[in-house]
Amino acid sequence: MLRKIRIAVASVIFLALTVMFLDVSGTLHAWLGWTAKIQFLPALLATNFVVVAVLAVITLLFGRIYCSVICPLGIYQDLVSHIGRKRRLKKHPYSYTPEHKILRYAVFALFVTSLVAGAHALVALVAPYSAYGRIAQNLFAPVVEWINNLIAAISIRAGSYAVYPKEVWIRNIPTFVIAVLTFILVTVLAIKSGREYCNSFCPVGTTLSFLSRFSAFRMIIDQDKCKKCRACERQCKAHCIDLKGGQVIDYSRCVDCFDCMDSCKFDSMHYKFAWGGKSSAAKVEADEAAKTQAAETAKTQAKVAEAKQAGAVNMEESKPDAGRRAFLAAGAMAATALTLGAQEKKVDGGLAVIIDKKVPKREVPLTPFGSESIKDFYSRCTACQLCVSQCPNNVLRPSTTLRHLMQPEMSYEKGYCRPECTICSQVCPAGAILPLEPEEKISWHIGKAIVDRSLCVVETDGVSCGNCARHCPAGAIRMVRKDKDDKDSLRIPTVNEARCIGCGACEFVCPARPFSAIHVEGLEVHKKDA
Repeated sequence: MLRKIRIAVASVIFLALTVMFLDVSGTLHAWLGWTAKIQFLPALLATNFVVVAVLAVITLLFGRIYCSVICPLGIYQDLVSHIGRKRRLKKHPYSYTPEHKILRYAVFALFVTSLVAGAHALVALVAPYSAYGRIAQNLFAPVVEWINNLIAAISIRAGSYAVYPKEVWIRNIPTFVIAVLTFILVTVLAIKSGREYCNSFCPVGTTLSFLSRFSAFRMIIDQDKCKKCRACERQCKAHCIDLKGGQVIDYSRCVDCFDCMDSCKFDSMHYKFAWGGKSSAAKVEADEAAKTQAAETAKTQAKVAEAKQAGAVNMEESKPDAGRRAFLAAGAMAATALTLGAQEKKVDGGLAVIIDKKVPKREVPLTPFGSESIKDFYSRCTACQLCVSQCPNNVLRPSTTLRHLMQPEMSYEKGYCRPECTICSQVCPAGAILPLEPEEKISWHIGKAIVDRSLCVVETDGVSCGNCARHCPAGAIRMVRKDKDDKDSLRIPTVNEARCIGCGACEFVCPARPFSAIHVEGLEVHKKDA
């Protein structure tokens, strides 16, 4: 029953989160956005300590439920491993393996160091929610968009415009490659080794493992019923059940999937309250030591009784033997306790061919309206690509710079940031983009437009234009005479930087190719009208 409940809840959260990343309508985030906000790293970077505290308490009470029910990458691994077993890729896929401590804690140390140092590209590389977001946006979303475009083409031929086509394009090749490699790594590990990524690479899993080993509810092995058939061990995708080594469960790696409990034919696996009790390993060792001591005592008493009856052994001679055996048993128990204590501590008409626009070299990157400043934005962004996937104007794409690799930035070759659109600020789960209303958005200045007259068609082709001034929603661009003394002179654009908000409409509509004659430079700190 517990396993079925876990699968049902995990399926709802996984499908809701995935559908939000693949949403071509741009409307589902209002209903499903909560699934991103309850993820550990976004909540931590958003300083949403309520969510972080709730996740910590849940882990202390019930173990690593987060990894099996809330984390999308964890649920994806369960799905892949389940399909692999159903197709009989491996008859008995799992067995106990010791914890890879060096790899596990080295990745965790790198994660924490990068987080403190602000190197969020490294943080996003291994964070599970961010990794799954990149996989969904780069690999799954294009498939959904192609299907949407097929339906749109059929719909338009039928005279209906209920479905409109979307442009399918790779926004950033390095990020795409990283998403592909991550997908391959996680999928292969899930097929071959179940939750190996979770327990050897995932820093969130490691963080929660420090709490899960003290969880109040945990899997317990009933030693009296256990026949050591190892069915539970073969079903444990976390490789944390060791029957051969003494009916031990490593609670720091157990993700509470309850697969082991359903596989036991002897009803020896139970999920029960065990607060304050000894760990499984300690309990088993203590019980074994107690049994050994009791057996030795019984054997000694039997010998003494036999000696008395035969008159061949003196009672006084048997006492040192019994005392010596008791001393050895007590020493074994003490050594076991010390050993266990040490282990727990280590623990994008015309007939002419139009040249595509190229991205201008911006001295200062452009970050979305609502991000307040470049520093604040990049210090909170998890590079999950949710805002990129949901941007209807094709403005957001992952950065190609090494420092902010995979984290979003704005560019206007395929669209501009429409003043009425605030979707990115609504979907961001990490607080990197603060929620904005459309009327509030136009009061923010995220950049300034700069004119390069050498590229303007007025200069290069000697024709009149004015596209930038006509389309500027802020009225920041005026067309002035190129020759002040000639009334018939062609007009060129000038920018009032105090009114420019940096939306990029001018850059997008500029006919100059391959580079626009007017482009937007970002502001380090965004400004707001008083």
